[in-house]
Amino acid sequence: MAASERPKARAKTQAKTVDADGRRGFAVPERLADLIARFRRLLSEWALLEVAPGRLLPWLPVAFGSGIALYFTADREPAWWAAAGLTLVTIAIAIVARRRLFGFPLALALATISCGFCVATLQSARVAHPVLQVSTWNAQLSGFVESREEREKSDRIVIRVHRFEAPRVNEKPERVRVSVRKNTAPDVGTYIALKAHLSPPLAPLRPGGYDFARDMYFQQIGASGYVLGRIKIEPPPVIETTWTQRATQQSAMFIDALRESLNRRIHAILPGDRGSLASALITGKRNSISEAVRDTFYVSSLAHVLAISGFHMAVVAGIMFFCVRAGLALVPSLAIARPIKKWAALAALFAAAFYLVLSGSSVSTQRSFIMIGIVLIGVMADRPAITFRTLAIAAVGVLTIAPQSVLHPSFQMSFAATLALIAGFQYGVPNWRGDADTSLGARAALWGWREIAGLLLASLVAGLATTPYAAYHFHRVAPYGVLANLLAMPVITTVVMPMGILGVLTMPFGFDALFWRLMGVGIDWMIGVAQWVTSLPGSVGQMAAFGTGPLLLVTLGLLLICLLRTPLRWSGAVLAIAAGLWALQTPRPAALISGDGQIAAMRGPDGRLTILHRGRDSFAVKDWLAADGDRRGPKDASLTDGVRCDAVGCTAKLADGRLAAYALSVEAFEEDCARAAVVLSPREAPGACQALLIDRPVWRAQGATALYWTGNRFEVQMAHPPGTDRPWSRERVPAQAASPASAPALRRPSAPDATPRVEDLEEGD
Repeated sequence: MAASERPKARAKTQAKTVDADGRRGFAVPERLADLIARFRRLLSEWALLEVAPGRLLPWLPVAFGSGIALYFTADREPAWWAAAGLTLVTIAIAIVARRRLFGFPLALALATISCGFCVATLQSARVAHPVLQVSTWNAQLSGFVESREEREKSDRIVIRVHRFEAPRVNEKPERVRVSVRKNTAPDVGTYIALKAHLSPPLAPLRPGGYDFARDMYFQQIGASGYVLGRIKIEPPPVIETTWTQRATQQSAMFIDALRESLNRRIHAILPGDRGSLASALITGKRNSISEAVRDTFYVSSLAHVLAISGFHMAVVAGIMFFCVRAGLALVPSLAIARPIKKWAALAALFAAAFYLVLSGSSVSTQRSFIMIGIVLIGVMADRPAITFRTLAIAAVGVLTIAPQSVLHPSFQMSFAATLALIAGFQYGVPNWRGDADTSLGARAALWGWREIAGLLLASLVAGLATTPYAAYHFHRVAPYGVLANLLAMPVITTVVMPMGILGVLTMPFGFDALFWRLMGVGIDWMIGVAQWVTSLPGSVGQMAAFGTGPLLLVTLGLLLICLLRTPLRWSGAVLAIAAGLWALQTPRPAALISGDGQIAAMRGPDGRLTILHRGRDSFAVKDWLAADGDRRGPKDASLTDGVRCDAVGCTAKLADGRLAAYALSVEAFEEDCARAAVVLSPREAPGACQALLIDRPVWRAQGATALYWTGNRFEVQMAHPPGTDRPWSRERVPAQAASPASAPALRRPSAPDATPRVEDLEEGD
């Protein structure tokens, strides 16, 4: 072999080498070693670019929100002083490490996580209030009406309780929410007395389901129920109040009267669902929309239009900004010598604030106002309006005011969409925008192709970013969501919202009817688009429930794609794909029983849920079917296929052919425990049972329960795991303590007790 050919031969073969211990191995080929070295250098360069000054700021709200989420995963309520002390320590560490290249970012992240944890703990302590622990059928109460809302079949009011009497009840809720007959809700500020059936806030209907009790706790509502009999309006008692309390009450009464007058006026011009949708967009009163129309909006991915959010706030502020600036520009002396752009931004800020108050100041609307306010303040301060920093400040502001919103689907979906849109228009759109000076670019601008392409891209990007959260919370995906938004949003932006704003402005002068009718024309288009998209084949995309693990993984992937600038961001796409595959592999329960033991279901041989027994309320059945990705309604006759019932109970076959039983009487336990694999019951078993038993002591202690068959045993998941004690979900009596010694809580013939798998709480809307 020639000397010149020897390096090539060495590059093509692996030469044997001897290491320090005398062991022989194979050396890495020089070409491969060179590629590895180059890749390492490239990774180092990318990493240095990603941690450059200013690049880590958008990650601070991520750390802040992670700390809040960490608070909600605790089994017991943290002590506020411990959370505050930890925050001070981590802040001190960050200050000491501020000159460290790598230590400071890590210390700052730890301090931000601690701050989020502390804020959530302090918020929980601030809103602390009594929560009803047992139901009562005869609660006598009186108090002031704080809010009211119209619903399709009834109305609902929130009462600030002044006097409360109920047998065998130790807690006195500060606020209760009760349903009343349609059109009988008293005005806000009225002092009323009534008798009601009250229950504790609703616990999750299944393990990992939406926690209504947690949501109501942060709304400072301690019980819910319905009114029994008539509501009596009484003169308010003499209560010493401060001037701020009186001013707050008077302003609430004025705002509610204004919203109600607008609502009545809109319905007088636009009856039915047209008026309900118009009122939802203007006053935030969307509960009177019929269920059929509401479902079409959800299926077509237009449901975001019904909740006042960033889009509505941006339209209101944008119209006011344009009108004020255009009007001032007509005066040359002002346009040349004065900052009319800043004046227009200030006027738009006031308009957004008025819309916030008028629409009911919900959490999503508050979040939208903060975001719009930061943008408008940036305009007045000559700063860039829409940037990652703006979004970061808005996120921290919202989470500081309402830390519980990190679990809300509206928060997750709105910020995911905004983050994706900012990233898309900062990184992608400038690359394909044409030059208007060219003939092609001029024609595109003339015919509006850029705007159409921008709207299509925005709908696509926002839809992709929000799909994981819609699938997690609502168990639905919208295949035609981009099409529906592309057809409906231009009309909403150019017709519906502007006419609604003009209707509000001209209502005091009596010229508002024309604008409401024009708004109704746009709403007819919205409803038509929603119904047409819903009628398309495959429009209803069902998604079975999955855990928080895939959601967190896809969230991390979205953050990497949007916040990183180097090719490292495409690692987020890998995480998103992995999260999707993980979610599709989520096992489905073999059996379910509600938290009150009245509703039970099992998975039959056809792989679908079968209802063994249903109570009077079908709400839990509806939730279970949605979480299972099942399109059937709660009253579908096929839900009881294969179920055999008699006077003492019901039985049905599980997927593997074994028997599941629901015992209605004590006499049924002996036979069911001998032949069934699973026995569910609203009663307490009188003795030992060879089957897996979920009876009264069990579901009273652990709430709604799901059983998963692992191949050789049942795995038990609980909505209220042992040891859980939070202000909205107090620790319950253990099942072992509630059951006789001869009837242990979980019994199976030949397998050890299954270890419950504790899942993070999720939330739906």
